[in-house]
Amino acid sequence: MLTPRVKLADVAKVVGVSTATVSRVVNGKPGVAEATRTAVLAGLETLGYRIDDPQGTHEGLIAVMVPELGNPTFGSFANELVIQLAAADRRMVLCTSGPGGTSEDQYLDLLAGVAVDGLISVSGTAADTLGTNDHYQRLLAGGMPTVFINAYDATIPGAFFNTSDAEAISQSVGHLRRYGHTRIGLALGQQRYLPAQRKAEAFLALGLPAESIVSTIFSIEGGQAAASRLLDAGHTAIVCGSDVMALGAIREVRSRGLEVPDDISIVGYDDSALMPFTSPALTTVRQPIAALCQAAVEALLSAMAGAPADPAEILFHPDLIIRRSTGPVHDR
Repeated sequence: MLTPRVKLADVAKVVGVSTATVSRVVNGKPGVAEATRTAVLAGLETLGYRIDDPQGTHEGLIAVMVPELGNPTFGSFANELVIQLAAADRRMVLCTSGPGGTSEDQYLDLLAGVAVDGLISVSGTAADTLGTNDHYQRLLAGGMPTVFINAYDATIPGAFFNTSDAEAISQSVGHLRRYGHTRIGLALGQQRYLPAQRKAEAFLALGLPAESIVSTIFSIEGGQAAASRLLDAGHTAIVCGSDVMALGAIREVRSRGLEVPDDISIVGYDDSALMPFTSPALTTVRQPIAALCQAAVEALLSAMAGAPADPAEILFHPDLIIRRSTGPVHDR
């Protein structure tokens, strides 16, 4: 690695390349054109920097980027990736890029000084349709193998592994319709995020009205606020964009002196670890987290071994887990 005074960003600015490219040259990684490698080495020499620690103390690290861990689903992804990477004899460094903390692009700059061999991004900026993914473009252009879970951006030449939002909504709505519900609402987080957009599109495609969709934020408070509006509009069932939102919806139902599912049916999304133990146990759509993580790790290791990247999106089938938070419709 570089001596303590070295800033990879300074070298990158002088040479006109990304910090990720400088890092790959410094750590002797493949995937950098010979002319670029020569220019980076010349830049290092010009600036008086030297390279030491040839032992490669951090060699073999895989960076995993997840949002804040307050949502148990992201913790489940991180835990599964630890297991999968350990089985492949790889060590993982976990980066949490939640609101108010270190952003993904800032993390990538920090990681540029470490011998990171690959990156897995879970529900990151590639899922934000209003955000910029220039940092991932630079990373991939610099030769860093990168894969994405629950995100998609056609401009990024990476591999994407997603749960089918269309199937999740179809399963949830179909289940509620079989119970006789016709006034079904959809509570989502911000529409800027691709999973929320896809769920809304699938909901409308089933013939349900746009006014039955309420977007707030992916939190208990967001779920409660969305449920309040949907209950005021006379809905008898609510499909939620996350289990956390579903818990907020249940809280709103009870605050009105109503019961789940006797008065209102609630469906979540994710099947977080504690959902079988809520009161009532939550009917929810289970993401195939283990399968998603296994596919992502296999694709990453393949890319790290030099296999050409396949910039495709692969959709995984979710499963509706029926518990006690849904039941037959009762007119209110």
